[in-house]
This record gives sequence, C-alpha cells and structure tokens, in this order.
Amino acid sequence: MKKLFVLAVMALTLAACQESLEERAAREAQMYTKKNCPAKISETVIMDSMTFEAQTHTIHYYYTLTGAADSLGITNKDEARTNLLAALKNTTALSVYKKEKYRFAYTYHSEKSPETVLYETAFTSDDY
Repeated sequence: MKKLFVLAVMALTLAACQESLEERAAREAQMYTKKNCPAKISETVIMDSMTFEAQTHTIHYYYTLTGAADSLGITNKDEARTNLLAALKNTTALSVYKKEKYRFAYTYHSEKSPETVLYETAFTSDDY
C-alpha cells in the first residue's frame, strides 16, 4: 500500500512537470478570472478579467472604470503608468513570468460605454 501511494505521488509530480509555462499562464488566468472576477478594486475600479495571450506572451488585465473615474477617465496617464509599473515590480507572484520576460498589459474600459477604452498600457521586460 505504501509503495502504491509513493508511485501515485511520483506520477502526479511528473504529470505536473509536463505543463509548459504558457499552459500554466493560461490556466492560472482562466482560474483567477473564474474565481475572483468581477472584483471591486476600489470605489471606481472593477477588475473584469485576466487573460493570457500566448502569441505575444502577454498577461492582460481588464478593468472597468465607474462613477467619477468613468466620467473623467485617466487624467494623468504618466502617473497611472508609473503606479502600474511600481505594482508590477513589487508583485512577487509574477516573478516566474517576469523571469521569462513576459509582457503585462492593462486595459481600462468605461462602464457607461463598455466598448470605449479609457486607458491602455503594456510593459515589457525592459520596463520592469
């Protein structure tokens, strides 16, 4: 019985090692979105989803701006980019993706007009 348990654990370990980083990123993005979204980040920001774009190795975050932020949009785009980059640099959970030089993109849509992109930016390994 003990041998069977050890063999089962070894088989699961080997199976887990077969997943590529791209597959992991896609799975984690899908699971995060399913489990946590939509998520209210602040009074005026809702996280809608997180996706992985395999062709460009981009982890993409989608948000909706509501209330006053929806009316005003992102008034200081340089400050927004600086704040997003600082958050990205300080997020240790993304270190495996940063090590492999993945891109990170952020898109903010209007709540009143969902097809309207109020702000969009992306970061490459040169940025972080």
